[in-house]
Amino acid sequence: MAAEDNKKYGAESITVLEGLEAVRKRPGMYIGSTGERGLHHLVWEVVDNAVDEALAGFCDTIDVVLLADGGVRVTDNGRGFPVDLHPKLKKPGVEVALTVLHAGGKFDGKAYAVSGGLHGVGVSVVNALSTKMAVEIHKDGYVWRQQYHHSKPTPLEKGESTDRTGSAVSFWPDPDVFETVDFDFQTIYRRLQEMAFLTRGLTIHLLDERVEDGEEGKPREVTFRYEGGIADFVRHLNASKNPIHRTVVEFGAEEEGMSAEIAMQWNESYGESVYTFANNINTHEGGTHEEGFRAALTSVINRYGAEKKLLKGDEKLSGEDIREGLAAIISVKLTNPQFEGQTKTKLGNTPVKSFVQRVCNEWLVDWLDRNPAEAKTIITKASQAARARIAAQQARKLARRKSLLESGSMPGKLADCQSTDPRESEVFIVEGDSAGGSAKQGRDPRTQAILPIRGKILNVEKARIDRVLKNNEVQALITALGTGIHDDFDIEKLRYHKIVLMADADVDGQHIQTLLLTLLFRFMRPLVELGHVYLAAPPLYKIKWNKKGDDAQYAYSDRERDGLIALRQQKKPNARPDDIQRFKGLGEMNYPELWETTMNPATRTLRQVTLDDAATADELFSVLMGEDVEARRSFIQRNAKDVRFLDI
Repeated sequence: MAAEDNKKYGAESITVLEGLEAVRKRPGMYIGSTGERGLHHLVWEVVDNAVDEALAGFCDTIDVVLLADGGVRVTDNGRGFPVDLHPKLKKPGVEVALTVLHAGGKFDGKAYAVSGGLHGVGVSVVNALSTKMAVEIHKDGYVWRQQYHHSKPTPLEKGESTDRTGSAVSFWPDPDVFETVDFDFQTIYRRLQEMAFLTRGLTIHLLDERVEDGEEGKPREVTFRYEGGIADFVRHLNASKNPIHRTVVEFGAEEEGMSAEIAMQWNESYGESVYTFANNINTHEGGTHEEGFRAALTSVINRYGAEKKLLKGDEKLSGEDIREGLAAIISVKLTNPQFEGQTKTKLGNTPVKSFVQRVCNEWLVDWLDRNPAEAKTIITKASQAARARIAAQQARKLARRKSLLESGSMPGKLADCQSTDPRESEVFIVEGDSAGGSAKQGRDPRTQAILPIRGKILNVEKARIDRVLKNNEVQALITALGTGIHDDFDIEKLRYHKIVLMADADVDGQHIQTLLLTLLFRFMRPLVELGHVYLAAPPLYKIKWNKKGDDAQYAYSDRERDGLIALRQQKKPNARPDDIQRFKGLGEMNYPELWETTMNPATRTLRQVTLDDAATADELFSVLMGEDVEARRSFIQRNAKDVRFLDI
């Protein structure tokens, strides 16, 4: 567990780098944004502090409470913030940690061996962006309390005696800084569950005092504790899928400066669900730990298959073949992680690759030798995937030859834009020929391309790759975007930086959008991760106040329609709509209407598709679009009360 010299976490462990002045001026530099994501980042910083105590071996319980007045309280039973005077600043250690940027034990190797907090800016940034913060510390036999108002501290008070240890941090985010100060229960639920999976034996309790559960009249609460750690995480990923072998493959190793834990299990699906973490930080962009895992997995499976005569002749399985249907978690912990990539979520430490590769080689060979029946099942599935891949390649070659003969590599129905600069170009994927016709007439041909698709495309969640790539609509979309798919994906070849899914404003349209999102998520996930995918928001109603319609208003829901009418009648009590037109589909709009409401960058509304939690998105696509009817029924029953738009 924790080393002896780490047990003392005092003020001398706090290393000071700079002050807090810049945080309120440029909050985005420290928490990413001032929207919903940035707001929740405040919670992660405080929780990360507590989880660091657990990683160091001093904490086994964390309580998170969403307070009724809009604040958040995070309590742990770790060592507690330092309360002695800092040797240089002559202030209590807790005050230094909460008022000085980059002050934290994470910069002092003696306090923490590994840390999940982002560079230790943590709680001081939370304090800077809150109207109020309160901290209660159980340490050295006493309870200590301190309050902060707009980052300014009151004196640290020594209170009653106690035999406990730990810290409780409460904060109230500043509405002048954030676009919203309303915390989302599901977002916090998912993140805390992930942290509990990654920290074996840690109990995390979440309580929401803001709303009462409709059925029991009690606040929402949930407790996470996973004795199986990341093996339980894999079971969770596979809960709505059918595993092809009974046991989860689990192993790990440790050497000076780093450790690795890996858990994996194959299922009958055609996609892969491999998620990587470094010091409990989700490394969405992968990195050296994922490279080491992939290299070892491909090598070991091919070698075992050849030795046991499970592969025919010179058959060679690709990494993609082997990872079809694989659910896996790779979690590494190291003292000095280096993060790189576009979103700083790619692990760059070179030694990690060889370490993870060596660990996987040793343990996988042993597991396969001890489980020959499961090994055969896994290799049989990979061989089937290889045959489908080869068939898909042949289908792609035929399609390429056909397109070359037709003297044009782009799909025939694509109305491309004039610009060749992807940064200013956007493509609208539109269902139906009539809507496609209106869009082609109404667009700005310089920067806007239109790709019509016919009806509902193939559900790729239920289809193998060879069948997927034979589908004309899928082929057209992949060709138009230009990036390729899966391991051949290259973001530099993306032809449009905005991919807009434009469908009717009804449940059929939403189903088409879901099918398209499933395709993009499963085959071209970086497009979603990097924020290139958008949903158009066409109006549902046109409200005309005179015969000419020159004073028309557009409404995007029943509630907005009623609100616009009520607002007009407040100003003009006798006002009555001359006509209310409900658009049954995009095809009913003439092209000036479509341009004005849905395509004109100055007046349209686009909703960017974001991916905060890939594992949750993976689970949702599996439940909603996969084979498990019972899981889908259960999801619908659980979420029926939250439905906001029902088209019947």
